[in-house]
Amino acid sequence: MLEMYRRDQFRQDLLLERCDELIALDDRVQELESLLAAAVSSRRAAPAARCACGAPIVAGAHFCANCGRSVAAAPAVVTCESCGSPLPAEATYCAACGAKVEPVREPAEAPAATAADRWEP
Repeated sequence: MLEMYRRDQFRQDLLLERCDELIALDDRVQELESLLAAAVSSRRAAPAARCACGAPIVAGAHFCANCGRSVAAAPAVVTCESCGSPLPAEATYCAACGAKVEPVREPAEAPAATAADRWEP
């Protein structure tokens, strides 16, 4: 474009062709920058969980090692019946073997005995 300006001979077709190439290159650079940003952000480690007392909570722990408080945010861990791999309680399939995981059922409380249910000799 500078040469065209110096010679005062502008070719519209060449100018449009070069501008289209620049726009395509700029679009590709933006695409690569967004892919790079996504890759960098996915590699960042999540901040360590902390207890109310300020101590770091070890992954998979159910209680704080410093003060002994229950860690409510830690999901319960169960074992796969097929392969024995540890799983979060809310998992529906085992990540190791692919077996369907039956939901953990809480034991039902027995109904309170009434006077009619009691046997008296």
